[in-house]
Amino acid sequence: QVQLVESGGDLVQAGGSLRLSCAASRSIFSINTMGWYRQAPGKQRELVASISISGSTNYADSVKGRFTISRDSAKNTVYLQMNSLKPDDTAVYYCNARLWGGVANDYWGQGTQVTVSS
Repeated sequence: QVQLVESGGDLVQAGGSLRLSCAASRSIFSINTMGWYRQAPGKQRELVASISISGSTNYADSVKGRFTISRDSAKNTVYLQMNSLKPDDTAVYYCNARLWGGVANDYWGQGTQVTVSS
């Protein structure tokens, strides 16, 4: 199992930046994939960005060129740097850890609110 604690959500003006952090309770190199998802009111949860054990990254088209996912293995922490924020980025952002053991096991953080004002 793994526990995840997110931080960094805030209210920011359009065009601003935020960095979200996700601290894991175990080595992030023991987790197959870590990612950030978001859920806006009335919408489904969607993948924003992910990073695999190998370091390969994946981004939603809507955030490419603006958001960057990274990790610090010494701190067992994954970050999401968000630049050029837009009102459409407003959502609760969730950290995800996926472990593969025949089937995928997903673990979630409690979520952190990001609000972008126009």
